[in-house]
Amino acid sequence: MKQDDQIPYKIYLRENEMPAAWYNVRADMKQKPAPLLNPATHQPMGKEDLSAVFCEELVDQELNETDAYIEIPQEIRNFYKMYRPSPLVRAYCLEEKLQTPAKIYYKFEGNNTSGSHKLNSAIAQAYYAKKQGLKGVTTETGAGQWGTALSMACSYFDLDCKVYMVKVSYEQKPFRREVMRTYGASVTPSPSETTAVGQRILKEHPGTSGSLGCAISEAVEAATSNEGYRYVLGSVLNQVLLHQSIIGLETKRAMDKYNITPDIIIGCAGGGSNLGGLIAPFMGEKLRGEKDYRFIAVEPASCPSFTRGKFAYDFCDTGNICPLAKMYTLGSSFIPSANHAGGLRFHGMSSTLSQLYHDGLMEARAVEQTAVFEAAEQFARIEGILPAPESSHAIRAAIDEAMRCKETGEEKTILFGLTGTGYFDMVAYEKFHNGEMSDYLPTDAELQAGFDALPKFPGCEG
Repeated sequence: MKQDDQIPYKIYLRENEMPAAWYNVRADMKQKPAPLLNPATHQPMGKEDLSAVFCEELVDQELNETDAYIEIPQEIRNFYKMYRPSPLVRAYCLEEKLQTPAKIYYKFEGNNTSGSHKLNSAIAQAYYAKKQGLKGVTTETGAGQWGTALSMACSYFDLDCKVYMVKVSYEQKPFRREVMRTYGASVTPSPSETTAVGQRILKEHPGTSGSLGCAISEAVEAATSNEGYRYVLGSVLNQVLLHQSIIGLETKRAMDKYNITPDIIIGCAGGGSNLGGLIAPFMGEKLRGEKDYRFIAVEPASCPSFTRGKFAYDFCDTGNICPLAKMYTLGSSFIPSANHAGGLRFHGMSSTLSQLYHDGLMEARAVEQTAVFEAAEQFARIEGILPAPESSHAIRAAIDEAMRCKETGEEKTILFGLTGTGYFDMVAYEKFHNGEMSDYLPTDAELQAGFDALPKFPGCEG
């Protein structure tokens, strides 16, 4: 392995170089994301409406489109110091193996017990819930990274934590479920018989493996029917992208220290939390006309919100009890196939990222899961980290871009987000190694059924 003497294998910021404020990319967007709408009246929702579901200070962050920087409370910064700053790694071994002229970097977010970037927002949301004097919070989780992170954060602040876990992941990933229970959370497979909306979904879709949309519906019902509880979400919302901007801010500071400028920035995309967090400060420069970057969102071909979805107002949940968001969506009634990237099995996408994509400021591509696991295995063998299935979507695209550089001779600098580890995803790796993993692509007819169920009212599309 030939190493550039000027660039270390791992770049760490010092503790005193950690960001003291989150970056709000919406402040620099000329075309702002469309507002959340009340599902009954179709009117924009204000603070009073949203405070019935979310913590008050989080609602302020959700609605803030003017402040570019929002201070990170000292208590959250102190918690961050237990696992941050996270390393920015130069993938020298991967570069050599691929024999590419490209320079490859990845920001590794898996060096905490939850195993992913989700803790960055979980600790912030738990902090604001505790500050408000709440008893506890409810949430959904797909593959379990968010539920694990939130259970850790709630344990730290002595809050009750109720998690509705997508049924297929509940069954595929028992160890992640047990980590949540170790930290004191109650974990219910969704859809379940414990909520009215869960019962309705089971009646309409008997035997369903569930989806994030189903689990969101149950978690919201649980929050609104239990006094002293609020609902918290691990992706999609503006507040979550704000908290996750710590990823991009650290990355940019580390790269600036060594005069590194990425040409291509890649992130996996489910609801948008890690992608939005990684690209935030770089996108800010692009929006302000200071620099140009190529951004690539990578999603599963079995749940192609960006690449095959519609840009329209839709419910964020399958039970249709949540606010309406204007986003790229497959329809809230769409239930993805039971693929192994559970954290990416959401029918929609962040309104902020959807607007940026709609405005042509970023690209998107969909990849099939066998190709994703080929890249995951290749990366594990070369770089020594077992990646999560979600993260491996970004790895797949990064390798593809590096090989394109090999063909053209271009010396591009590629940055991607390695969102977490795959140690609780061994059932997926087992199926891949046994040749039992399949690639399912939804048909046009299946997608059309979801589109046909989109809300219909003046201004809901276009």
